[in-house]
Amino acid sequence: MSDAPEDRTGTDFRWVPQASTIAKEAGARLRQFLAQGVETEYKGDVDIVTVADRTVEKLIRGRLAEAFPGHGVYGEEGTREQLEAQFRWYVDPLDGTTNFAHGFPHFCVSLGLEQRRLGGRAGTEPDEDGTLVASVIYDPMRDELFTAERGRGALLNGRPMRVSRIPELAESLAATGFPSRKRHDNPNIHFYQEFTLRSHGVRRAGSAALDLAYVAAGRLDAFWEFNLNPWDTAAGILLVEESGGRVTDFSGGMYQLDSRETLASNGLIHEELLGLFADMFAGRNLSPIPTPQEFAQHRAARAAMAG
Repeated sequence: MSDAPEDRTGTDFRWVPQASTIAKEAGARLRQFLAQGVETEYKGDVDIVTVADRTVEKLIRGRLAEAFPGHGVYGEEGTREQLEAQFRWYVDPLDGTTNFAHGFPHFCVSLGLEQRRLGGRAGTEPDEDGTLVASVIYDPMRDELFTAERGRGALLNGRPMRVSRIPELAESLAATGFPSRKRHDNPNIHFYQEFTLRSHGVRRAGSAALDLAYVAAGRLDAFWEFNLNPWDTAAGILLVEESGGRVTDFSGGMYQLDSRETLASNGLIHEELLGLFADMFAGRNLSPIPTPQEFAQHRAARAAMAG
């Protein structure tokens, strides 16, 4: 018999099993919509919304009410129910709507659960974050289920997942996103250029929830974006944290659900990322990008020190 400690990652999940069933049902419905053809409309000058978004949010809302009576629901497509409750679900029925509308198979269902303190002097204020306690992100096209609960680890299809061990930005693969509207006013294109030049590359796949899940799974080493909403990030933040990563704003401050800045990483390159953001915001001269020869010498020196 092995003396190694038992791996209890993901055991005794309280909310995830039922939420996973709901997310998978929602994902199956999205696959049906995609097969039938997507009907789109606009909820602004540029932002696309599909019949699938609204139908699937209604499905999720009903299933959550059955599984977790008394829980609140805050959904992207307008659901605002029992927001004063102790537990509140942040629901994105279809993260990656533009991808979905074009038949690009990269989108997901995202469910994040927040627990708030009720009553008394220790109660959570209306504009104050509670604690994220559970998350489920389901990619119906790859049949990948990312799950986590506070203090119980994170899983990908039932197997423990961890962030990467990449130690430097120069060796990392990062991701970001751009808004559908006012893209020309968004400063992110300047950050995109610097990150692209200073890393192995930057991906812009069109689903913030999956980008965060990929950081948690070690497929990406970092993710940043401006002006995301709580339903975009609630589930992914907990996945990253429970996989050993770190999430802050661009100055290193504690991440808030209404934050206009999201920076997630494997933790090892986080300080380097914060330094790059600080330099760019301050307009300081950035450190020169190393030549291939300098990069090779640096890697060899680091390997020698590690050995």
